Amino acid sequence: MEFSVPDELHEYMRTHGVFSMFESAVRRLVQAQPEDPLAFLIKEGFAKPEVPRIIIAGPPASGKGTQCELIVAKYGVVHISTGDLLRAEVQEGTARGVEAKEFMEQGQLVPDRILIDMVRERLLQEDCVQHGWLLDGFPRTRAQAIALQEANIFPDVFILVDVPDDDLVERVVGRRLDPDTGRIYHMKFYPPPAEIVGRLQQRPDDNEAT
Repeated sequence: MEFSVPDELHEYMRTHGVFSMFESAVRRLVQAQPEDPLAFLIKEGFAKPEVPRIIIAGPPASGKGTQCELIVAKYGVVHISTGDLLRAEVQEGTARGVEAKEFMEQGQLVPDRILIDMVRERLLQEDCVQHGWLLDGFPRTRAQAIALQEANIFPDVFILVDVPDDDLVERVVGRRLDPDTGRIYHMKFYPPPAEIVGRLQQRPDDNEAT
């Protein structure tokens, strides 16, 4: 049996977010797959509005970091990057951090299992649950993507920052790092103050080959 929504009702539902509310409830239902779908919808499906869950990807020097700052400022989500998570684990000397450091010092990629465990645990922490998250540069491999699915972690939005190769090369070779503040400058597009130019460094991977 077909059901037609009158125009005035359709406008009401659109204006008051009814469509997105039902979409959110169905997404929760599919992820949870409860024994009693109706009871779940009544208790959990409409309990509270969903928070933003975003994944952003892009090549080096694509401006991804700038977009992350804008997204965090506008939506109040928690910015999560595997690089930050790794550095924190290494600095804290956790077992996982010690193992990851061995690979990093040998110039090898950190295994997926380590990254997956870190990201999965981080996304389940209270600030991410309450405010939503912006996952930066993860997943990078099929195994990482499958791990998110198996953990019932799905983004609402996937953002791909796509920039022509010639522009990327110009951006990446001109980047400089201020080791004192961690701030990134660009000799053409975001010039550093004259008084700090002497201490700036070019990171090893800021080259055309990258």
